[in-house]
Amino acid sequence: MQVLSRLIGVAAGTLATLMGGSAALAQIMGQPHPKQLGLQAAATPVMEELTLFHDWLLVIISVITVFVLVLLLICMVRFNRRSNPTPSRTTHNTLIEVIWTVVPIMILTGIAIPSFKLLFYQQNIPPADLTIKAQGNQWYWNYSYPDNGKFEFDSRMLDDNDRPKQKPNEPRLLAVDNDVVVPVNKVVRVQVTGADVIHSFAVPSFGVKIDAIPGRLNETWFKATREGVYYGQCSELCGKDHAFMPIAVRVVSDQEFASWTEAAKKKFASAPASNFASAADAAQ
Repeated sequence: MQVLSRLIGVAAGTLATLMGGSAALAQIMGQPHPKQLGLQAAATPVMEELTLFHDWLLVIISVITVFVLVLLLICMVRFNRRSNPTPSRTTHNTLIEVIWTVVPIMILTGIAIPSFKLLFYQQNIPPADLTIKAQGNQWYWNYSYPDNGKFEFDSRMLDDNDRPKQKPNEPRLLAVDNDVVVPVNKVVRVQVTGADVIHSFAVPSFGVKIDAIPGRLNETWFKATREGVYYGQCSELCGKDHAFMPIAVRVVSDQEFASWTEAAKKKFASAPASNFASAADAAQ
């Protein structure tokens, strides 16, 4: 009885800890963790679909791998020289050849159809509630908000001297001085380009990854369903400081976003307009 009561107490304590730490977990879920297996937790409908497709595909390839392994073992046991001293002289088998042609076609078709549907879901941008322009530079990001006062700012990684002072609770190599701030449950359109070389705007929890190419304007979107801070990085080799070009997106309530935009208009009012902002406006 003592053992049982102790186990119940441990389980209750663990449940209370998990429930009490849910708010903190929401704040750190948008980043990688040590010894993590699998994808980062989904924070958008697109990433939820990507995660489902990934898990479903993992089952398929695991079954195929086990099936091929079983065939290999059967061949090793039944058709080695000792077990089968007189090998068969069979040259072909029509039924087997039809099966090994038709079955892979059916499997690939079953993978391709949901894959194309997911691709179209990612590429078809719904009516946006907010547009953000992101420009990749060596080696930082510049963001502008054309729908909210046309202000813009640079976002640079905090080094080991500044991060403990400004954002001690945020992860090393991912914390930035100016976060991208967006409202929760709103469709955000992101227009991406590069100022010098090819960069890539990627936020794993959002299922977003799109190249930032000089002279070209690419678009993607996301709709964050939970508040918190979500991190990404430049995912295209862009020079010596490529590894120090993080992305931080802070998802807040509508009220917090309205307050932030009013403060940002004043804070970044003196920031010089970038060539990207003027070129993108001209393109529109």
